[in-house]
Amino acid sequence: MEPTSLRNTAPPGRRLAFFGYLGLVILAAIAVVVPAAIEQGTPLLSLPGTYWLMFALACAADARPFNATGPRQSVAVFPSVCFAFAALLIWGLPAAVLVQASATLVFAWRMRHSFWRGLFNVGQYTLALSAAYGILSLAPVIPLRDGTVTRHDVVLLLVACSVWFAVSHGLVATAVWLRFGGSWRQTLTTTVGSEGLAAFALLLLGPFLVAAAQTSGWLIPLIVVPLYAVYRTARLSQEHERLSLLDPLTGLANRKALFTGVEEAIAALREIPAHAQDRRLALIVLDLDRFKQVNDALGHAVGDRLLIEVGRRLAGCVPADAVVARLGGDEFAVLAPRIADVEAAQALATTISVALNDPVRLDGMPLDVASSIGIALSPDHGDDFTTLLRHADVAMYDAKTRGDTVAVYVPESDHNSPARLGLLGDLRRSLETPGFGEVALYYQPQVDMSSGEVVGVEALLRWRHPVRGLVSPEELIKVAEHSGVMRLLTYRVIDEVLAQLARWAEGGMQLRAAINVSVRDLHTTDLVDYLAERLAEYGVAADQIQLEITEGALMADPRRVLATLQRLDRLGVALSLDDFGTGYSSLQHLRRLPLSEVKIDRSFVLGMSTDEDDASIVRSIIELAGALGLRVVAEGVEDERTWRWLVAHGCHVAQGWFYARPMPADELPRWLAKYRPPMLLRAVPNQPEAAS
Repeated sequence: MEPTSLRNTAPPGRRLAFFGYLGLVILAAIAVVVPAAIEQGTPLLSLPGTYWLMFALACAADARPFNATGPRQSVAVFPSVCFAFAALLIWGLPAAVLVQASATLVFAWRMRHSFWRGLFNVGQYTLALSAAYGILSLAPVIPLRDGTVTRHDVVLLLVACSVWFAVSHGLVATAVWLRFGGSWRQTLTTTVGSEGLAAFALLLLGPFLVAAAQTSGWLIPLIVVPLYAVYRTARLSQEHERLSLLDPLTGLANRKALFTGVEEAIAALREIPAHAQDRRLALIVLDLDRFKQVNDALGHAVGDRLLIEVGRRLAGCVPADAVVARLGGDEFAVLAPRIADVEAAQALATTISVALNDPVRLDGMPLDVASSIGIALSPDHGDDFTTLLRHADVAMYDAKTRGDTVAVYVPESDHNSPARLGLLGDLRRSLETPGFGEVALYYQPQVDMSSGEVVGVEALLRWRHPVRGLVSPEELIKVAEHSGVMRLLTYRVIDEVLAQLARWAEGGMQLRAAINVSVRDLHTTDLVDYLAERLAEYGVAADQIQLEITEGALMADPRRVLATLQRLDRLGVALSLDDFGTGYSSLQHLRRLPLSEVKIDRSFVLGMSTDEDDASIVRSIIELAGALGLRVVAEGVEDERTWRWLVAHGCHVAQGWFYARPMPADELPRWLAKYRPPMLLRAVPNQPEAAS
């Protein structure tokens, strides 16, 4: 066997070792066969016509060898192997080497192979035949040579075939490794299955050729029929294997081929010593934005043509050693096995994005192609295909969420990391199992700025993990919001808040409570039904509940979210737009949505004292909300100067440490009993400077 199609990716430093290895193999073959020829002393002209018939058939068959395809390369399988092995059994090593060497050189001449490659293959087969002959010589008589065969002869033949294959395959694998680099073990094992099956099939035809020769030389040409059958089977297997690695629409590599490429590239990286590693593997994943709209508007036929053109552009803009694959639908991947660092990976991703920027013209219609691209590097972000692909996917969706074109994987964006999955499981257990971790609610007062009256509270989650201790609210929401646990958490909060409002009402405290809900809660109408049911159960008026939604929730799916918000409004539940100013809300959202208030994000409120821009943003939000008839709530009010500035500019409600920190429900009545509204100065400047 010999490799017939390999890409030259050898490190330059291996060339000397490679050619030295070739010379060693050739010299070893000469050192083995010449003494054997002298010792045997059989003149070539004295060999019978049967031998020369095998010789001619071997050379004719090797003029067109057949291929056995493995995942890494195509391996030429020479029919002359069976003729040479038969000659070995009947006439000995020199005669067998002559058959094999002549047929191999015929193939090398026909394929215009280099001189060194042809000599190496002759040396490879000579050493393999010599090793097999050494095994056969262990018997008193070479099996089949005297016309008889025993059980021990069969075992010896099988061992000789195994040794032949081990020597031949090992020599070729080492040559490929020295020439092209990568992992020696990976090179050795990649094609061992397909190559070994074909080799054993040919070698075991040798004994049947011996039997035919001993019976009648006219039977020998009949071996061409089973050889042709093997040839056709191998060709069909090769074609099937090739097609199984290609995407049928674009002709690019498919997921299976990408998996093989990534695993081999990772194995090659592992062969590089840690102190010498100066390169990375980059897996780049992208999908097309708004591709579904093309399919829906123009049909799947146009969508398929668009995918084909995208595949062509991708293949034309990546390095020669890169693998471009279609993962399915409108999702593509690029494997770059030799990337210097993350900056180089980002540069390649930018090149890909630029290549897709020009509109694709189909039937005279220009179609814009935009993509979101995610990058994961090995070994930085994973050392196996599954992990790298998942992390590249995470980065891609991170880019899509942020509105960027390219994003590199960062653990903070991974909502399904092992640590977070473990935390998610613990959170579910805390919600379902009393006593396992404490999921509790704290309440922060909301104060009317004109009167100083406490008009409501915001319910804030606190979770004390049994091992990690207090988990921050931000991490708690990140863990839950992309899973079904978010609904459990929201329903738990609704139950506890309504129960607490009912208890406070029994004690004479009538307050409004604000509850935060996620985009996942708003995608179905289940939230509305559950809330209506619980309001009736606890006897709490709908206007005592206010739901806070974020701008991100509105942008995720405005149509579905709007339907839920309209039902909540009809129920009588007030709606607040939380963290206003940090997202992408438009005036149209403020006009169309049934909102009662907007909450200014605390980042702007905290920055007013030092940043004139933050002060201007807060002033503008207050004026805009006032024009639309919306109540304005400022979060993060922590000092008197900020409080006075907000009062002066007409902010309606405030919450923050200036009034009180979040507190457990049982502490709120005691705080209210001691609470005294802050006193305003009689003269408040009409146009104060930024929070001063």
